[in-house]
Amino acid sequence: MANNNEKMSREEAGRKGGKKTAREHNKDFYEDIGQKGGEKTAKEHDKDFYQEIGEKGGNKTSEEHGKEFYEEIGEKGGKKTAREHDKEFYQEIGEKGGEQTSKNQDKEFYQEIGKKGGKKSGDDQN
Repeated sequence: MANNNEKMSREEAGRKGGKKTAREHNKDFYEDIGQKGGEKTAKEHDKDFYQEIGEKGGNKTSEEHGKEFYEEIGEKGGKKTAREHDKEFYQEIGEKGGEQTSKNQDKEFYQEIGKKGGKKSGDDQN
């Protein structure tokens, strides 16, 4: 909507320009400018920048969504991964995870999870 002296507001001009651009360009155009912007940003910023914005985004998302949101997206991701990968994929990532865990954990960690597993197995017998 124009203001009193018949000039467009900055917001209105931006909205009109955005609509016109959307009519005149296709998906390839937006992919191209998005890639260029991403490459430029990657050149100008370091790991700390990406960690900071990732943390901010994660915090904002967790403020706005509850446990059900994360359960739903986790289930969707799990189903998609299962459709797209075979047994060998899961064996490989399981092996990598096991190697990493063994590097990061000590004997007490394995004793504790062994106790928990033994207790759970005993509970299942009843």
